[in-house]
Amino acid sequence: MSDEHEKASRAGRIGRAVGVVVAAVAAWRTARGQERPDRDVWAPEASGTGDGATPSDGTPAAEPDPTERTVPANRRAENLVAALLVGAALLAFGFTAIYITLETKTQLLGLAMGGALALLAAAAIVAGKLVVPQETAVEERDQLLDDEEVHEVVEIVESGGEGVSRRVLLTGACGLAGAGMVTAVAAPLASLGPPSRLLHQTPWARGIRLVDDQGKPYVADEIQIGSFYTALPEGEDWESFGAGVLVVRLPPEFNELPPERRGWAPDGIMAYSKICPHAGCAISLYRYPTFPSTSTPAPAFTCPCHYSTFTPGDGGKVIFGPAGRALPQLPLMIDAEGGLRCAGRFNEDIGPSWWGVRRT
Repeated sequence: MSDEHEKASRAGRIGRAVGVVVAAVAAWRTARGQERPDRDVWAPEASGTGDGATPSDGTPAAEPDPTERTVPANRRAENLVAALLVGAALLAFGFTAIYITLETKTQLLGLAMGGALALLAAAAIVAGKLVVPQETAVEERDQLLDDEEVHEVVEIVESGGEGVSRRVLLTGACGLAGAGMVTAVAAPLASLGPPSRLLHQTPWARGIRLVDDQGKPYVADEIQIGSFYTALPEGEDWESFGAGVLVVRLPPEFNELPPERRGWAPDGIMAYSKICPHAGCAISLYRYPTFPSTSTPAPAFTCPCHYSTFTPGDGGKVIFGPAGRALPQLPLMIDAEGGLRCAGRFNEDIGPSWWGVRRT
């Protein structure tokens, strides 16, 4: 215990000695600073010269008032703004007309909408520069909102039309341009789903011959087992949604059509819509067994987009993939010359399984 007490007392003496030294140094620096003579410090404010300086008598200089307001009252500019707004309205309505009548002319749609937006921007620029009053003002930042200032804001808004002599013309042009833009923006909403006429109507009707992409009619004897063919309606629009059909010939062991459709496949030849009922892709793959086996799968069509698979021998039944219904079948018949012809309508609507699809 005596050793610890001696160490503690020694540390206390050292601490007191260090404190004395620090206090002495601080006192010496204070005394030295008081002995120095005061130096004159130059301040720009006191010189009375330079930008933002106060006069020699201490009175602050008045700041320049930037407030300025001019009223253009330019009738020519008003006519130009009205013409630009009418032009924008015509282009916007033109967009709607092109969308309805031409549908696939995307270049014309882009030009119409781009021109309408450009004319609207030009009208806003001209109006902002040459029609409405031009005002420069400084607003004091104080309370965010005051009831008394609400009326002042209303008066300021109303004064924005001062000097405009053709208010009715400009108001009507603005309304016309706004109606055109609303119509142009709303028109593409029709593209959220396929047009119903594409689902409910096809170019196929009883008696129409099946031809290839060169216009050559298909003959029943030329349809080989194990191959598939794409057929189109003779004399009809080949670009229409439901024009293409898949044609195959199946041997009796793979032909398991429902009883009501047995007459739809003369000599084992049957036709199905080429449009996948899942997402509307074109079916382009056909699987056919190449060797006899009890485990060999039946012939099937496969869509390359999402691999929905359909068996033509079962009436287009879905056996794999995301498709929600069977592939629509087209009834066939053979004419006196041995050519393949359509014998009636598809058993169901073709295309994706949207809300408006009619099913049997």
